[in-house]
Amino acid sequence: MGGRDAIRWAVSDSRVGRVTGVPGYPITEIMEDLFHSRICVRWCVNEKVAFESCIGASSAGKRGLVVTKHVGMNILADPLITSATHTVGSGIVILAGDDPGAKKSQNEQDSRYYGLLAEVPVFDPSTPQQIYDAIVEGYDLSEKVRTPVIVRLTARLVQMDERMDERIERKMMEKRKSQVFDRETWLYTFAGKHHLFHNTAYRLMREYSEKTSMNCVEILNTRVGVISSGYPSNLVNELAKNDGASHLALGVVHPLPTRLLEEFIDRHERVLVVEETEPFIEDSISGVLGKRTGHLPHGRIEVEHITHALEKINEDQVKATPLTTRPERIDERGYKIHPCKRCPFTPFYEALDAFDLPVAGDVGCSILMAPHGTVDVAVSLGSAIGIAIGFNGKGIAVIGDFGLAHSGLQAIIDALENNEDVLVFVIQNHVAAMTGGQPTVDLRRVISSMVKNVTLVEAENTDQKAYTRIINEKLGEKGVSVVFIEGTCPKGEKFQKIKI
Repeated sequence: MGGRDAIRWAVSDSRVGRVTGVPGYPITEIMEDLFHSRICVRWCVNEKVAFESCIGASSAGKRGLVVTKHVGMNILADPLITSATHTVGSGIVILAGDDPGAKKSQNEQDSRYYGLLAEVPVFDPSTPQQIYDAIVEGYDLSEKVRTPVIVRLTARLVQMDERMDERIERKMMEKRKSQVFDRETWLYTFAGKHHLFHNTAYRLMREYSEKTSMNCVEILNTRVGVISSGYPSNLVNELAKNDGASHLALGVVHPLPTRLLEEFIDRHERVLVVEETEPFIEDSISGVLGKRTGHLPHGRIEVEHITHALEKINEDQVKATPLTTRPERIDERGYKIHPCKRCPFTPFYEALDAFDLPVAGDVGCSILMAPHGTVDVAVSLGSAIGIAIGFNGKGIAVIGDFGLAHSGLQAIIDALENNEDVLVFVIQNHVAAMTGGQPTVDLRRVISSMVKNVTLVEAENTDQKAYTRIINEKLGEKGVSVVFIEGTCPKGEKFQKIKI
């Protein structure tokens, strides 16, 4: 069975009561699978709300699952970090979908670091069987240490097929007693909670990481050893056997099993660490080779990278080569970034392109115009308005309705409160077009209740000249003005509009 099957089974067998998420690669299909279950499954406006609602479910005795892509971890970081010492009730698992190689994301990011920052357990499974085990064991561990647990996924891992040998009997799970939030935590100061956490929960986490069968070791010789985690462990398996190298595949990467690692390193003359995306494990131990020594690249790991590293295993430092350092360009992937055919918003972009003014875009559809020069800055979902506030003179922001609901709304509130001079264009296509066409909310009435200068434009009935006239008119007005450009996305015609 595949990785998605393993997730669906693990969620069912773990008796999860609430599933929340925000669409994005590579986790959208995982959520869509779970919508067909009998569990309460919800798309949320952003990851912070998704995680907070699972804290609420956990405190009332229901297990919660949060499904997010790697950049969504940044949004939920605030409640995540506090929840570890605040403690939770029933188990909470976060499925963090990383995108090594940034195939469909604005950056490469390694979610394992949130284990260090939040001091919570992190699983980095390498097979569908391990995905299943990580989720099932993750809930038990979460309830034992009373913190959330992170399970890191990547697209290649989720798309794997494997024979599933083990599955927990549903009857065993039905006997599980609900665990609610323990109010005893309020007897301690905030500093006292942190001390208690390290005296109890963190100690239990470390014990688990040393003993768990999620970490697999095979000793073949005492000269070369390879440490890996996540999907790259599959790539290492065959290469290590062919080269006669020992292999330690870590399924739990935080807390790291320090004793296990030290024993493995001590038994070998040369040790290579293979991991995606950053040198998370490598930086935590000494005397090893990897990304820092030039043997492997940052980002996505391929077979040829590992082969190259093993060929250079006797070198302490490897000189940079195109294989490990050359930045990839867009045209090397065989396509160009451009708007979709029949996009009704193209005349607007063409009109805006004629103005020699800085434009802040969202990382939704407007980012497709960045290589053409229309959009100058596009950092993260919902950030366009906040960035435009900082421009000299009149700031121009282009944001999608999904980005506006996700986190752009707060920037409008800030602009109004501080009397900023900003012009906001909202691409209102009623779908999250870049992530699979999930329906979005209509915030026109909300914005109109706050902003006096609000205009609605129908994209299908507006040409480039009309947009030029509108832009000139709005640039001459002071304060905050918002223009909703409503149109039907060619990808999202079948999706129903939702209004609030």
